[in-house]
Amino acid sequence: MSSAPVTTWSLEQTSPADLLPAAAPDGDVRIVRAEVPSPEFSRFLYASVGGDIRWTDRLGWDYARWQRQLDRPGVETWVAYDRGTPAGYVELEPQDDGAVEIVYFGLIPAFRGRRIGGHLLSYGAARAWDLAERWAERTPTKRVWLHTCSKDGAFAMDNYLRRGFTLFDTKVEEEAVVATPGPWPGAYPA
Repeated sequence: MSSAPVTTWSLEQTSPADLLPAAAPDGDVRIVRAEVPSPEFSRFLYASVGGDIRWTDRLGWDYARWQRQLDRPGVETWVAYDRGTPAGYVELEPQDDGAVEIVYFGLIPAFRGRRIGGHLLSYGAARAWDLAERWAERTPTKRVWLHTCSKDGAFAMDNYLRRGFTLFDTKVEEEAVVATPGPWPGAYPA
C-alpha cells in the first residue's frame, strides 16, 4: 500500500470575541440541532460529507459505537438544511477544562460553493461557545478548536481563518493512500 504526506493544521479561538461571523447565504438555509441521537443519520452525514475527501476513521464503527459517541453529554450535531435537504453539519464535542472541539465540519459536495460553509462554521463555533448554556454539567467554554488537513477542501483553511481561528500547531505525517470511499462504494471516481 502506498503512502503520502498529509499536513494537519490545528486552529483555535480563545474568546467568543475571536469569532468573525459570515453572512447568511441567500435562500432558505436553516441550521438545526439534531437533538435525538441517531447513529443512522450521523453516519449518513459523515459518509456524505467526507466521502470524497477520504474521511475513513469512523466508517468501521458499528451501531453501538456510534450510539456511545452521540450519547456523550454535550456532544451536539448541528445540521444545515437547504430548502429542507441536509447540506452539511458540525459536530461539537466538549472536552476537559472548558475546551470544545469542532470534531467534524463540512458540506455534502453538491452544496459546496453556495456560501453555506462560512455560515455553518460561524453558527457551529457560536454554539461551541454557548454549549454550557445547554448542558448544565459542562464547564463554560474557554476555547474552541479544530483541525483541518491537506486532504480537506481547497477552501477549508481560508474559511477557518476568515472566521477568526488562529493556527497553533502543524504536523506532517505519512498516511496510507486509500480509495475515495464516497457515501456508498463507487460514488466518486478514484
